[in-house]
Amino acid sequence: MSQDAPADPFGPFRLDGRTALVTGARREIGRAIALALGGAGARIAVHHAGGAEEESDAAGVVARLHASPLPGPAGSAAFAADFSKPHAGADLAAEVLGAFGRVDIVVLNASVEIPQPFEEVTGAAFETQVAVNLRAGLELLQALVPAMAERGWGRVLTIGSVQEAWPMPTMLVYAGSKAMQHTWALALARQYGGRGVTANNLAPGAIETARNRAQLSNPDSRAWLLERIPTGRFGRPEDIAGAALLLCSDAGAYINGAHLHVDGGRMLG
Repeated sequence: MSQDAPADPFGPFRLDGRTALVTGARREIGRAIALALGGAGARIAVHHAGGAEEESDAAGVVARLHASPLPGPAGSAAFAADFSKPHAGADLAAEVLGAFGRVDIVVLNASVEIPQPFEEVTGAAFETQVAVNLRAGLELLQALVPAMAERGWGRVLTIGSVQEAWPMPTMLVYAGSKAMQHTWALALARQYGGRGVTANNLAPGAIETARNRAQLSNPDSRAWLLERIPTGRFGRPEDIAGAALLLCSDAGAYINGAHLHVDGGRMLG
């Protein structure tokens, strides 16, 4: 064993004493990431968009975190913010900081997609996707990242999409917003990497979620897509969690500005 190897090889994955804000964390990919970070010892701010169903789902995530024997997750809480509203990101940051005092990890997972043919993209659909997928996230980063740099430790993880590289004709705005978010991660990686803050983009492939249910339930499109995934199966939200934990912990401290595909090899063509 190398003289520099840690006594506990899993120690660098621990997040004890850290606080993470995961947007869109009430279900599926966001939920899986929140539970993974909480399982590593982090206190989690579980963001949801508001509404009875969203509130109930988020409460379930918090209950799972509180069931952990670790002290960090026991302090987790849910926070509602409709990102389509003006200043929602800034308001959420202020609320989480007021409750927790600090945020060490930001996972930008919340997004909305409104499929429309290119010729039929409406101003309302464009503005909603920009507000949720970009504006609120920018406000969160502006409010939280500088303080991470002052403390000398922080993690920014943007959740992208295979749409960044393989945009569907009806996903012009959504794919563009994910590509821009990826660019932000690169810019932050360059600006803050020397101050202990890493920024990376994680791009899921075909994950079995409610958002993808219509496409993946169609036998023809399901078979067509499966043929193009070397692992031979669709992903599950839990498949994203391990990569997210790596990029949000000290185990990934030297990964900065990366674009990580978690897609079963779909990007191989």
